[in-house]
Amino acid sequence: MDNDDGELFGENAMMSKWCVVASLVMVTAVCAPAARAQDVPAEYQQVLSTLGKQGDFKDNVLKVNIPRNDVKVTVAGVATPTPFGFGGWVAMTKGDGGHQVLMGDLVLLQDEVNPVMSALLDNGLDVTALHNHFFWDEPRMFYMHVHGQGTAAELAQKLKQALALIGKSTGGSTSSPAPAPTPQNALNTAKLVEIVGTQGEQNGAVYKFTLGRSDLKVVEMGATINARMGLNTWAAFTGTDEKAAVAGDVAMLASEVMPVLKALRQNDLDVVALHHHMTGTQTTIFFLHYWGTGPADKLAAGFKAALDQLGKSTAPASKK
Repeated sequence: MDNDDGELFGENAMMSKWCVVASLVMVTAVCAPAARAQDVPAEYQQVLSTLGKQGDFKDNVLKVNIPRNDVKVTVAGVATPTPFGFGGWVAMTKGDGGHQVLMGDLVLLQDEVNPVMSALLDNGLDVTALHNHFFWDEPRMFYMHVHGQGTAAELAQKLKQALALIGKSTGGSTSSPAPAPTPQNALNTAKLVEIVGTQGEQNGAVYKFTLGRSDLKVVEMGATINARMGLNTWAAFTGTDEKAAVAGDVAMLASEVMPVLKALRQNDLDVVALHHHMTGTQTTIFFLHYWGTGPADKLAAGFKAALDQLGKSTAPASKK
């Protein structure tokens, strides 16, 4: 509270009333933004109820996170926390004609892939990609992209059966040791921010940068595909300044693929996958997954080198 607020009443008068007013102002200031942040439209509240999940609404997108906290994964012998790259998600936003567009990325064990795929296809949803994000991961993890359109209620019902199959497998329950506890501030995140040139977010032992492609106008069935719908580039860091690991995904135009590949390899970052996530768009977006270990500042410099290859050319909006 600024000192000027107290001077409205005088330094020695009406202190009791000032305390009441200050308390009310503070409650309003704290609670009002929180209420607005949780202002999920009614049709999306029903989606969350149907799925039995929590979600948030921002930038006209409902996003539901589906982290694989039930699986303990090591990558090349490095124990990795869930936020490092094992958090699935689904998202909805409005498209043409009042219908909703659904996109998502489900993180699956090997023996979950085909049962989940069948549940999606049998309920009228599309599977648009299936791939790895890592080499040398134990247990092996796969990433399935899902797409659909319809009313929000219809999409939630179609999705519910597939989501119910995730986490029922025992394939990853004992294959890998739990990650060793890592202090939340083990990384000098200020240094990472300085190198990358933008702020990230801390999630437990992981510091993650997520950057949208606002220079690209991608539309799917009338719905704008923004960062929350999956059109983004990201890098997740964990470990310590001296011994860190990074994993991430780069969203690229066709003309950017080779420059990004070269930038990553010149900085000793391993490329582990190159693929699409969406089908049927006039402007094809490619996604490249990478991984590396070493000093955190060196890894951040490699990520920055790849970032610097993006946005040098423009492309027309994709339509469907």
